[in-house]
Amino acid sequence: MAQVLKDIKVVEHGTFITGPFAGMMLADQGADVLKIELPGTGDPFRAYRAELYSPHFQSCNRNKRSITLDTKNADDLKRFDELIAQADIYIQNFRPGVAEKLGAGVERLRKINPRLIYCAISGFGPDGPYRDRPSYDSVAQAYSGFLGLLVNPNDPRVVGPALADMMTGFYSAYGILGALHERNRTGQGRLVEVSMIEAMTHFNLDAFTHLFTIGQVVDPFSRARVSQSYVLECADGKWIALHMSSPPKFWEGLAKAMERADIFEDPRFATREARIDNQEALIAVLQEIFRKRSRTEWCNRLAALDVPHAPMYTSAEVPEDPQIKHLQMFVEAPSPAQGTFRTVRSPVSFDGQRPLKVTAPPLLGQHNADFKHGWPPRPES
Repeated sequence: MAQVLKDIKVVEHGTFITGPFAGMMLADQGADVLKIELPGTGDPFRAYRAELYSPHFQSCNRNKRSITLDTKNADDLKRFDELIAQADIYIQNFRPGVAEKLGAGVERLRKINPRLIYCAISGFGPDGPYRDRPSYDSVAQAYSGFLGLLVNPNDPRVVGPALADMMTGFYSAYGILGALHERNRTGQGRLVEVSMIEAMTHFNLDAFTHLFTIGQVVDPFSRARVSQSYVLECADGKWIALHMSSPPKFWEGLAKAMERADIFEDPRFATREARIDNQEALIAVLQEIFRKRSRTEWCNRLAALDVPHAPMYTSAEVPEDPQIKHLQMFVEAPSPAQGTFRTVRSPVSFDGQRPLKVTAPPLLGQHNADFKHGWPPRPES
């Protein structure tokens, strides 16, 4: 397995998702990520519905080592400083001002290690009128305008995974890698700052591009209308997704699969523009047709005619898919807490080498003894 960040040392002072996910992105590419946690409790996500090893914690903390330090304690702060002196990257996702109270502010750490890349993740940014407000996933999604594109106005409720948390972690890792590349040239570290509201506003770029170029305020169904995307229930109660886009050949293939060539003689559905304008009516027609055959039968018919489609899987169905199995998307490692740790591997391959090796998320303070004297090399996996 290629480890393109091998020998890069990361001190992660992260909790919940944003900081830990950024650290895991680097760990997945070979960085040696040391997670600093409070004695006794650790990352608060550890204890969510489980005893210090919850699924939430496991999702963002593989390929790391863990030690416990309370930097308000003088001896622990000294050990922390020793680690910072050897580190390439430091990541924290405290509210603005908290790091300074913990002895981990950027100015202090830069004096210890001028080459350090310091990543500060916040909810609303380091300054401004919302600086000190608490922020969580749904807050950032709502402020950025993104949540309004996910909520169905006919059944208004928050849906889906923690996109803002995860995307902020992605953007943080992206910024860190840019700063790391520059440091190779200049020898100097950088302060990398990312907030959840900035990350999600950028992730919502398409909506703002439509607003600024043609004055369109997009709604939850705007993209699906233009891309001609559908989810349809089949005879067996399972669902299928179609993404028809614009090439006429896809629609011709769909008509043949449905044995309904006449359907596009209807002026409401005869052209791409007409299908966009009349998508609600087309959904009703397609739904009636798709309820007559099972999902498997529809998938076979559509695949034979090169129609863009996919079974709308539950997470339990994904691991059994032939292409997912071929790509070896799910990998395992021994777990110190539950025997076997199973996870989704990193999607990034280098020179055809899939990243198939992982280490399980660490127990709280699992590596305390290893770090008694400096920063030891990782055992070869």
